[in-house]
Amino acid sequence: MVETYTEALDWIHGRTHFGVRPGLSRVSYLLKQLGNPQDQLKIIHVAGTNGKGSTVTYLQELFLAKKMKVGTYTSPYIVVFNERISINGKPISNEELIQLVNKVQPIVQRMDETTTELQGITEFEVITAMMFDYFLTENVEVAVIEVGLGGLLDCTNVIHTPVVSGITTIGLDHIDILGNTVEEIARQKAGIIKKNCPVVTGNISPAAMTVIQKIAKEKKAILYRLNEEYHVQGENHFGDFIFRNQLASLDSLHTPLMGRHQVDNAALAIQLFQVYMIQEKLTYTKELIQEGLERAFIAGRMETISDNPLIIIDGAHNVPAVQKLKETIHSTVIETNVDIKRINILFAAIDTKDSLGMISILEDIPNSELILTSFQNDKACSVGELVTLSGLTHRVYSDWQEAMTHIVVGMKADEALVITGSLYFISDVRKKLIETPIVSIEKKIKQLAIDVL
Repeated sequence: MVETYTEALDWIHGRTHFGVRPGLSRVSYLLKQLGNPQDQLKIIHVAGTNGKGSTVTYLQELFLAKKMKVGTYTSPYIVVFNERISINGKPISNEELIQLVNKVQPIVQRMDETTTELQGITEFEVITAMMFDYFLTENVEVAVIEVGLGGLLDCTNVIHTPVVSGITTIGLDHIDILGNTVEEIARQKAGIIKKNCPVVTGNISPAAMTVIQKIAKEKKAILYRLNEEYHVQGENHFGDFIFRNQLASLDSLHTPLMGRHQVDNAALAIQLFQVYMIQEKLTYTKELIQEGLERAFIAGRMETISDNPLIIIDGAHNVPAVQKLKETIHSTVIETNVDIKRINILFAAIDTKDSLGMISILEDIPNSELILTSFQNDKACSVGELVTLSGLTHRVYSDWQEAMTHIVVGMKADEALVITGSLYFISDVRKKLIETPIVSIEKKIKQLAIDVL
């Protein structure tokens, strides 16, 4: 039994040494002991390589605009662990987390004492089970659940009958687990498609879509595809767009999140929202959709943390995400900030990602300079590892705070800084620069300069 928040987190994180173990047997057993709460919830299940977090955020705001009680399950966290399990945008409280740990801990202990495959339930499996139990106890009207890894064997795939499922994008990521072709990865993502349950897809390549269409047909799941069953037209680089499908024609929509890909994510969320509302026989208005989209915000995703100097943080943590970042830097950073002529890019990664692939893309961004660094995390790539991979030696710093300080001190008025890479890295940066709002960001940077230089 745990008594404090720290003890609860220590117990949860203590399951990390079991690693990633695809499969549903352990989490299914734990959920059965809890009364199978996942079967008693109305759920939207969201998978995809990138775009899941944005899509979940848009959906949360759309349901909040409808005055519905919405639970969201996301990973990883940027600010605090509790945000992974949230209701109406409010993270689970420390006290509620303690209660959940004390509820599942005895069951997990009994599982560990067996000699079967039930031993060694992982951290993500434990959190997932607690999330379902919490959402049922709190009587959420809709739960928006983000897949952790893949789909088919991800522990969130204990969801048997979602109201609707979504697949955002498919790219080469986690190839050691999911497969090394887009078709293999698509097969894993499409594992969340359930019999007779509709599914909505985002910006998917033809090769991956062929796999998804085949599985949807086998499951007799109605499929809604971007630019087929629903359409989006971006009017400019400022997040303005038009949405069209057989049900509605929505003009003058806007997303405050930066990047052309966010228009696709917003359109996917609208289609998911509409399908959900139809399935549940609920009504909505164009104004409701406009209101919901306008309120969308995601910490650490093309987030401006300082205007003077211009500093943006973005958790572009795999090759497809970095490619989107490359496009976004010019479309929404340089083109919309006429005074910015040059970009400094500070990058750090973890050792399970294609660091060389990401570095190659970042190096190719015009009018920019790439700086490599590292951060405090067991999974973080050291600067030496990044140098060995890339061959870059001209600007490297083992400590990101030292790197950022040197960059900012030397920046000219027409330069900006984009800090990117691992979401764990972005979390550290954000905590240092934002989460202690005692002084302005400019003063914090100056203080870092004093401390470092």
